[in-house]
Amino acid sequence: MDYKVERHDRTARIIGTFVLVSFILPIGYLIYRIVVSPAELPEEATIRTKPDYVLMLVQCILGIFALMMPSFVSKRYKVQIPTLMYILYVVFLYGAIFLGEVRSFYYNVPHWDTILHTFSGAMIGALGFSFVSLLNREENVHLKLTPFFIAFFAFCFAVTLGVVWEIYEYTFDGVLGLNMQKFALEDGTLLSGRLALADTMKDLIVDAVGAFVMSLIGYISLKNNKGWVEKMLIKKE
Repeated sequence: MDYKVERHDRTARIIGTFVLVSFILPIGYLIYRIVVSPAELPEEATIRTKPDYVLMLVQCILGIFALMMPSFVSKRYKVQIPTLMYILYVVFLYGAIFLGEVRSFYYNVPHWDTILHTFSGAMIGALGFSFVSLLNREENVHLKLTPFFIAFFAFCFAVTLGVVWEIYEYTFDGVLGLNMQKFALEDGTLLSGRLALADTMKDLIVDAVGAFVMSLIGYISLKNNKGWVEKMLIKKE
């Protein structure tokens, strides 16, 4: 392994360790706040409530498991996850969980959620390209797919995972009394009608936009042998 590859791997490990620590450190504080915080919003609208801290705790714990997934998948299925894809994945988790929930970027930074969902749609689209690429190179599978079908599969794959994520948010909002789908404002005001659906529908739309852009780039790359998507493809060891 040359120095350039080692340096990139070291950078990825540093970034991964930093994000992991940012998920672990708040856990004790969040548990404390869950115990002492009110269940409902008091007159001071700036005070967070118990469900707010429950949501942060759940997201941090899930983030820790999500950070372990690339290593598990790599060892379990004997695949190489590109450094670029891993770094983008870790940065996305940091932006969605620590900055988004713990630091309240979803409420305080305009369009933060939209940016993350667009980014995730593109990233998952690249993951879809990886799955098809692995299938095309499998010796036991006698199948050769066209660039259009590969791009179409990547698009459908990304949009489907976006739908699964919204189902997850809806389920946990109901079970734990959270507000991941942002059906209520930060001060506890419940939205209704189209406003209550706006966050979910916007997420699905930008997921599709991000997936489409990545699929289009991938199609052009495969059709004209540009090599643009190869740096993000998961490969067999």
